[in-house]
Amino acid sequence: MSKKIVILNGSPRKNGNTSAIVKSFTEGAQSAGNTVTEFFLDSMDIHGCKGCFGGHSSKECPCVQKDDMAKIYPAVKECDVVVLASPLYYWTMSGQIKTALDRLFALEEGDGNILRGNGKASALLMAAEGYGFDDAVLYYDHLMEHLRWKSLGHVLAGGNMSVGDIKGKPEIQQAYELGKSIQ
Repeated sequence: MSKKIVILNGSPRKNGNTSAIVKSFTEGAQSAGNTVTEFFLDSMDIHGCKGCFGGHSSKECPCVQKDDMAKIYPAVKECDVVVLASPLYYWTMSGQIKTALDRLFALEEGDGNILRGNGKASALLMAAEGYGFDDAVLYYDHLMEHLRWKSLGHVLAGGNMSVGDIKGKPEIQQAYELGKSIQ
């Protein structure tokens, strides 16, 4: 059965190493008959969470702020899998993806928690110059525990200093296989 997959791409580079992993993952997922919607967060107007607890999960746009998260909320509500893609910045995910994740909290507020549970799954795709992914993976694991989402795995591609360094590395094929495994 076809799955709806949403990718939150937190890279600031449309053609960077993280985006190369996303592209390969997408090709694998689509080859398995899945529908993939990617949000390139860096080109979107997304403001930081205000911590106002004013969200209402059942509304079309559950957050009181009116910005490009209004495009993401319905896709996340309807999807089966949320893929988090980010470069490694100071041992964690980029600010672009962290901001979007913080804003997803509106789906847990108000008149029903529609983010937590509900059979959703997730995967983590990351690229970096170094190999210090431990803190980012720990954050991801805690997030999966909180959201009660099944982790489908992750692809962590270290040793990529410059744009294009990831070309030909095994993580590209791993991302494809991870995407293809979603059924």
